[in-house]
Amino acid sequence: MDYKIRIVRYLYYFSLLGLLIMYLFPGSLIGYFFYGDFKKELDFIPNPLGTSINHSFAFFYLTILGLMSYLNDKIFSKNLIFLITLSLFLELSHLIIPSRSFQYLDLFANLLGTLMAIVIIFLYKKLKYGKI
Repeated sequence: MDYKIRIVRYLYYFSLLGLLIMYLFPGSLIGYFFYGDFKKELDFIPNPLGTSINHSFAFFYLTILGLMSYLNDKIFSKNLIFLITLSLFLELSHLIIPSRSFQYLDLFANLLGTLMAIVIIFLYKKLKYGKI
């Protein structure tokens, strides 16, 4: 396996683990690190939609890494389904995690980030290999 692919895979798995910890922890770990308060959310990019845009960026980043690391493998389509399911599951898990709140806008942002990355990867595959 090419060392570049191996680095991307390690980065993908490390990012996946970090995202799982941040999503499933009862409170905001990032808010705690920056403000000392588990209830305060960090808004990386201030906007009228609140922190939902951060969700889009996080899932876009994770999906790009995940799909690029398995671009030419048979597991590509399974990974694609996994990432879409993950974006749904993690936000829905906020329904049962204490101190977390489910928001439709966050769910939409998760899916939007994932789907934007999927479109970009499919366009890349089409341009590079002439097929999807």
